[in-house]
Amino acid sequence: MGSDEHKKNAPKSAKIGVISVSSTRTEATDESGSWIKKRAIKEGHEVVFYQVVSDDVYNITEIVRSAIYEQAPQVLLLTGGTGISSKDVTIEAVRPLFEKELTAFGPIFSQLSFEEIDSAALLSRATAGVIGQTIVFCMPGSLKACKLACKVLIFPELGHLAKHVVEG
Repeated sequence: MGSDEHKKNAPKSAKIGVISVSSTRTEATDESGSWIKKRAIKEGHEVVFYQVVSDDVYNITEIVRSAIYEQAPQVLLLTGGTGISSKDVTIEAVRPLFEKELTAFGPIFSQLSFEEIDSAALLSRATAGVIGQTIVFCMPGSLKACKLACKVLIFPELGHLAKHVVEG
């Protein structure tokens, strides 16, 4: 069965969680997380969880585990903390939890970013993987990066991805 057939048979909506990683933003000032929530709802998905968490490995890990265990989102979208500064620890917090990694997400996102921001795309460590029956995407914190990742890569495949994880 080809990907078109898979997509045709995939659910049209998914349960989504959103986590913004930032030591400076709050829910009131979180443009990226707020945009992701609004866009997900606009696309027909259900947002079951949203939280801003500080740039701390332990905090991020605990919120991710808690969100997955308590809210059971099919997809968890994290924004922020994917750069190369010492405070950027989202990848270190989340990658050890992955049971499988979606290794194409980072390189494809980097290529798309390169087309928009040139060599600055090197600074991103965007990644994705599966934890239990939840697909987790870690993307940069900038609104422009979130829009790119969500519109071009993530939202077009949400139902398809969720179908594969549930059936697995």
